[in-house]
Amino acid sequence: MINQRNPRLYLASRSPRRRELLTQIGVQYDTIFFRNPPRQEMEVDETPHANEAPVAYVERVARAKAEQGWRIVVERRLLLQPVLAADTTLEFEGQIIGKPVDADDAKSILRRLSGKTHRVFTAVAVAFEGRMESLLSVSDVRFGVLDEAEIRRYVATGEPMDKAGAYGIQGRAGVFVEQLTGSYSGVMGLPLFETAQLLKRFDYPV
Repeated sequence: MINQRNPRLYLASRSPRRRELLTQIGVQYDTIFFRNPPRQEMEVDETPHANEAPVAYVERVARAKAEQGWRIVVERRLLLQPVLAADTTLEFEGQIIGKPVDADDAKSILRRLSGKTHRVFTAVAVAFEGRMESLLSVSDVRFGVLDEAEIRRYVATGEPMDKAGAYGIQGRAGVFVEQLTGSYSGVMGLPLFETAQLLKRFDYPV
């Protein structure tokens, strides 16, 4: 049962963008962290399966994060609160585009996205007392044509390195976006409309 007088949840994410977005809509939260590679929890495997579609992938990972977060709550005997998790990935020309492995990979990804439209999928999942639900946000983002100097300067900032698709729309890469159809917060990593709808299903006041 959610405490209606002082509702809180657990955010199963290290992302500062997701924390900022929850704060924006007045959601009080505590944070659950998973271990970083190579000691990460096997239950949260972010490696795409063979021939896995982007939608199936992002929904699987978001739900796995929420499930593992709830498992941690129970195992550590923490206060029972809903666990919110999310995952974001890009689809471009039928391929899943995740986080870059290094600076050269980031440059390569940005060259591919230059002057073209890609699709951003963000799945949000909530686990609470044996119940699991999720919703999906889909956005289309078109980049203007990027020259090599722009790409090089942007990658040198380090901003692309922890972000799916090698860019953060809320940061310096905002100038790359010629057109956006969908959810700005979804491209950031936590679609606020879907998040609110999901929390309401659990009688969490938003």
